[in-house]
Amino acid sequence: MYVKLPGKVEQQIVAVDIGSVTLMGELTLPPLAQGIVVFAEGNGCSLNSSHHRYLAHMLAQERLATMLIDLLTTAEQAIDLRSKHCCCNIRHLAARLARVTDWLGKNPITRDLQIGYFGDRIGGGVALLAGCQRPQIIKVIVVCSGLTDLVGSILSQMETPTLLIVGEYDLPVIAMNEDTLAQIPTQNKCLKIIADATHNFGEPGAIEAVAKLTIEWFQHYLTNTNKKSSLPISNVAELKYEIKK
Repeated sequence: MYVKLPGKVEQQIVAVDIGSVTLMGELTLPPLAQGIVVFAEGNGCSLNSSHHRYLAHMLAQERLATMLIDLLTTAEQAIDLRSKHCCCNIRHLAARLARVTDWLGKNPITRDLQIGYFGDRIGGGVALLAGCQRPQIIKVIVVCSGLTDLVGSILSQMETPTLLIVGEYDLPVIAMNEDTLAQIPTQNKCLKIIADATHNFGEPGAIEAVAKLTIEWFQHYLTNTNKKSSLPISNVAELKYEIKK
């Protein structure tokens, strides 16, 4: 079912069948969408993430479609409240994200759109791993506070343009993302550190800085006809410094 939003943006609740399970998602389609961003949440429940909803709203204003998808079923989420088994299984979640990507490629509404991933915390690792599994399909990845050490050596095969965003006070994840940046062979990669921010970017202006960087990266690599060109990404005031390798 579609829901009309202001500015003719449309929303659709979708059921994605992958094998023996059905995953629920929310598809947002602005008019003349130029690409689509799929969100991977660390606990497998992107629909409940306020940050994801905010970023999806901001992306829609820039004519980028979005897909918020729960990578775990309701039953699996209930089990995970006790065991945390499913949400920590990065390969399981990445395999599901890859299958959701295949579904988007077959859906007549989305099949002509270039696809990118956004992931945070464990979801960042999920996005990177799924991107390695669909290298010809995924055009761009943004990872925020990503636990990227979970991905492993497959990162050495990644050629997808990748932006890593970390808060200044998230020191262990900064080191982790520096290592990840060094492993990714593509030239189109960047690590951005948001000043005075922790891992959840709850500080004033922090999530807005994340949104600005995220929009720039996706706009460039999902809509630019010259996909191999590097992006001179904005030095917004909230940034502490950037690392490029």
